[in-house]
Amino acid sequence: MIDRTANLLGVVGLAVADRIEQTAREILSHSGETPAALVVIGYGFGPSNDQLRRILRLSHPGTVRLVDRLVADGLLERQRGNDKRAVALFLTKKGMETRHSLLKGRLAAIRPLLEPLAEHEQDTLAALLHKMLSSMGADDQQRCNLCRLCDDSVCSDCPIPADFRGRKDTVHS
Repeated sequence: MIDRTANLLGVVGLAVADRIEQTAREILSHSGETPAALVVIGYGFGPSNDQLRRILRLSHPGTVRLVDRLVADGLLERQRGNDKRAVALFLTKKGMETRHSLLKGRLAAIRPLLEPLAEHEQDTLAALLHKMLSSMGADDQQRCNLCRLCDDSVCSDCPIPADFRGRKDTVHS
């Protein structure tokens, strides 16, 4: 029975991922790790290219290209980091608006999969998902990666709180 459940969960996971990717393409005209970069940078802690690279699990050149594209699109700006050697990444106002649209679109894309469930079934599913995530035993880097598309405004009592969660969004013009 566990194999059947795992198989079904895998199908639901792919359906969710496909819906999120389609929404990102519609809103941002980019997919891949571009939406996740906007969400992570939008937490407002000013990650460096290297921190972003580690969270998104990208190569250094891939991260540089991604950041360059976001800067060229007017969604992101580079600023001097705290140690003056590193560059800190922050979203522009346009970037924050796009991030908001992505997160709103993400939830709207996933919500129809939950609509066939009664409210008590949704509550049960939420409790089971919380239990599954809590048991993952992830380190902070893994938690940041798992939460790279999380909407922290709707996620209370996070089962895998990552270092960047709960920080105020910072907007730079």
